[in-house]
Amino acid sequence: MARNKHLARKLRLLKEVKRNRRVPAWVIMRTARKFLRHPKRHYWRRGRLKK
Repeated sequence: MARNKHLARKLRLLKEVKRNRRVPAWVIMRTARKFLRHPKRHYWRRGRLKK
């Protein structure tokens, strides 16, 4: 990826970084451990982001 990025691409990457977090502990407790995995998580080596 280029060193100089367009603002739109930076914003998309930032959105993905924010989304790529674990499920909060209070959600796991409140749902009696039904939601342990985050459905929208991705690993940076395995999957590519949509443009």
